[in-house]
Amino acid sequence: MDLKTLPGLFISHGSPMLALHPEQVGPALSRLSLNLPKPKAIVVMSAHWESQALEVSTATRPDTWHDFRGFPRELYEIRYPAPGEPELAERIIAQLHAAGLAAHANSSRPRDHGVWTPLLHMYADADIPVISISLPMHMSSQEIYHIGQILSVLRQEQILLIGSGSITHNLYALVRDGRPQDVPVWAATFRNYVVSKLQHGDVDAVLDWNNIPYLEQNHPTLEHFAPLFFAMGTGPRFSIVHSSFTMGSLGMDIYRFD
Repeated sequence: MDLKTLPGLFISHGSPMLALHPEQVGPALSRLSLNLPKPKAIVVMSAHWESQALEVSTATRPDTWHDFRGFPRELYEIRYPAPGEPELAERIIAQLHAAGLAAHANSSRPRDHGVWTPLLHMYADADIPVISISLPMHMSSQEIYHIGQILSVLRQEQILLIGSGSITHNLYALVRDGRPQDVPVWAATFRNYVVSKLQHGDVDAVLDWNNIPYLEQNHPTLEHFAPLFFAMGTGPRFSIVHSSFTMGSLGMDIYRFD
């Protein structure tokens, strides 16, 4: 592999508080970035940009969007002023069109916390262009996986591809008292099933998400799991960068695809 070829990543971004309280995940993201060639650009599919159609951000300077409520004031003061890169965004749109997928430019979309909270720990200088792509709600897991496959060639141009969600994400089941909690069986079983299938190259078993044990307990809605399908499409070789849980059942895993 060319030394400038970057992996695809799946990052569990968890709560927006990752920006202020990195726990184990922030240092893992920082170490990961130090061990990679510095990207020329970063492309992120976030759980927090659900859309009807497939969209790509063409903004030159997207705003930092604090798309949450009820958190400490200092969280709302954080900015991640990385530039966009409209020319690359338009090229991505053309690439998707050439593969038979309709994609649309969006020049006004701000940058949601699924994008900027992990990047704060990876590239704090915010000097690398970042392009957001949406998560179309109507697409199947196979179609989202195919988006990753189409864009995987960008890895050879020193462009980092990221799916940002959470390996488990049931906000109703979280324990918020700050004390260490045992990981529930349903969360550990779900996470271990997905990892085992990916370690054995069984992509279809993960894309067949309806049959994953305890799916509804871990993902009452699918938007935080679906960015994994995108990341899976970016490369066939799976490895674990980091694995942990916080607030009992919130999985904070980071996966790499080469």
